[in-house]
Amino acid sequence: MLTLRKFEAMDTELVSSRLNLNLDEAKNLINEWNTQIFNGNYFEMFAIINNDAIVGMISMYEHSKSVISIGPEIFEEYRRKGFAKAAMEKVISIAQRKQYAIVLQQVRINNDASIKLHESLNFEKDNAIYKNKNGNDIYLYLKSIL
Repeated sequence: MLTLRKFEAMDTELVSSRLNLNLDEAKNLINEWNTQIFNGNYFEMFAIINNDAIVGMISMYEHSKSVISIGPEIFEEYRRKGFAKAAMEKVISIAQRKQYAIVLQQVRINNDASIKLHESLNFEKDNAIYKNKNGNDIYLYLKSIL
């Protein structure tokens, strides 16, 4: 059964290896995640757990009082097993309890797996192509969660 939890000090080595950080950087990042604030907005990062193994991470980021984004990252060896979808469903439930109304996602136009994931979760796609802050072409996906 898939569960979510906050990252803890015991996860420092895993975060270090998965994100290519030294141990101090990983420890500081975990501490930063657990402040629940990023750029002055609400933010949470969760470890995605399956059978006691961390298979990835997923974040929630507040854009406004009613809009949130969810960022799943499944580690490569655990991909295509349904973990991203299950984790997103859990985070959408958390967002609903926190009374957010809309999930807004940016998906690179060449990321077929993410496009399929969002479509399977009944997100609506804005058919325009935008550029994200990194210069990548993206679609916007929206989902009302009221």
